[in-house]
Amino acid sequence: MSARTKARKRALDMLFQADLREIEIPQVIEAEARRAAQEPDRMGSWLYAREITDGVHDHGEEIDALIVKYAEGWSLERMPHVDRALLRLASWEILYNDEVPAAVAITEAVLLAQEYSTDDSSRFINGVLGNIATHAE
Repeated sequence: MSARTKARKRALDMLFQADLREIEIPQVIEAEARRAAQEPDRMGSWLYAREITDGVHDHGEEIDALIVKYAEGWSLERMPHVDRALLRLASWEILYNDEVPAAVAITEAVLLAQEYSTDDSSRFINGVLGNIATHAE
């Protein structure tokens, strides 16, 4: 598993945790930073996970607006927590990280949805992110 894939899983965990517990992303990042400092072997994935979560925090309103726009009838509140976190994570990569091709961000999010969410989530996430990627071009 690549360092970026591990980082996406960590970012997913942090975004999910912030959303579920209704706490601010910086609080979750701070707690995870303390944990990462004690586990040097995880530092490689930590740096990119932090970049993602910071990015989602910094651009959250724009990201959420696009997710709602392209989710076609789904409010953020109606989506499972995991799906919201995955959509936010991958949307940030598509919109704000020029180093990651949109297709890679979408594929990684779909694979994470297959692993951690409902049976229908991967199709839903693929569709929403595909529309966001098209919008971003």
